[in-house]
Amino acid sequence: MPQINLLPWRQLERAKRQKEFGLLAVGALLAAAAVMLFTIWGISSATDRQRERNELLKTEISELDKQITEILGLEAQKGRLVSRMEIIERLQRSRPEVVHVFDQLARTLPDGVYLTAVKQTDKKLELKGVAQSSTRVSTLMRNIEASQWLADPQLQVVETMKQGGAGSEFTLYATQKSATPAEDENKPQRKSRAAGSGS
Repeated sequence: MPQINLLPWRQLERAKRQKEFGLLAVGALLAAAAVMLFTIWGISSATDRQRERNELLKTEISELDKQITEILGLEAQKGRLVSRMEIIERLQRSRPEVVHVFDQLARTLPDGVYLTAVKQTDKKLELKGVAQSSTRVSTLMRNIEASQWLADPQLQVVETMKQGGAGSEFTLYATQKSATPAEDENKPQRKSRAAGSGS
């Protein structure tokens, strides 16, 4: 019976399989390296894009902060201007009131009384003067109570003049009214018209 030696064929098959395995291993390594490189490139690109977005957001936020600061400054300036305008309007309204107050003071002074000093702080008036008697001071206080522009008279000091003169020095406080004279002048007219129509 003839004998066949299969050893060279087996060695060839083994070498062939080892070569194929080596090629497959190298292919797998190359594929894995390619996937890894592509993944790293994708992550790097995404990181760069996110970094650019973050920088853009920081720039926009800084611009918005500047605009907010400017708006707050404008609001504060607007508030200061509004308060100044209110003060100016109040002064404009009080300008004729001062004239009316001095006119009213001249009208309320009875005979035998004259003022030596007038001081106003806000709506508070300090009147210093000389009267021939205390009854004249009482008359002055009654006239102030009935006044259109003055109210709430308060007698602070009454002293007899030291230099032997007849009369007393007094200090009197009163409050300035804020009523407009047009309204006060119209009220009696309306009443008189109503009375006339009723008759």
